[in-house]
Amino acid sequence: MKTFKRHLSVANVLSCVALFVALGGTAFAAMKLQPGQVKAVNIAKQAVTNAKIKREAVTSGKIKNGTVNALDIGAGQVIGEKIATGAVSGKKIAKKAVSPRTLAGEAVTTDKLANEAVVASKLAPSFYGQLVRNVSYDSSSTASNSDPNKTATAECPSGKEAIGGGVRLNGELPEVSVTGSYPLANGNARTGWVAIAHETGATAENWSVEAFVVCAEI
Repeated sequence: MKTFKRHLSVANVLSCVALFVALGGTAFAAMKLQPGQVKAVNIAKQAVTNAKIKREAVTSGKIKNGTVNALDIGAGQVIGEKIATGAVSGKKIAKKAVSPRTLAGEAVTTDKLANEAVVASKLAPSFYGQLVRNVSYDSSSTASNSDPNKTATAECPSGKEAIGGGVRLNGELPEVSVTGSYPLANGNARTGWVAIAHETGATAENWSVEAFVVCAEI
């Protein structure tokens, strides 16, 4: 014992401590972890970073429903080919989210528009003014007799103007000809259609002239 104490020094003690620590650390590093030994509680918060996650390791089945929101998605990350058919419904689109710049050229076709979806308020005034609306047809005929000259006038309902018209002879006599077919004017408005015919040769047959008019709101 006296001999052991004689060789004991601070340097010897520190060397021994260092040796035990080194041997203990090596033994710990060499120890193999068994499957399932590392639990969620053993992982410190924010310990698993992007660099620690293997590419394609996080699949859709590992993501909790409703956990990925707009703030988690980078700009331009969700493209058309990544969206399943029918996945984006009307309820999923925010108001005013789709702007003219978002739509591709000629993307909105006729079959994409619901019936009566485009109302008058959505049309430019200059374009709307060129359209005819609420088209109707009217006619008026003279009496059928042997008078040599006849005039028929078909008038449009109030609020409408004539956009076309015509004339017809009832009797189809070779001695009768149409001599006039034109819009009835009331100032700058065309309010009806006038039809005029007369006999070009003597006939005792009865005949009549009929005026037709096509009316619309302009």
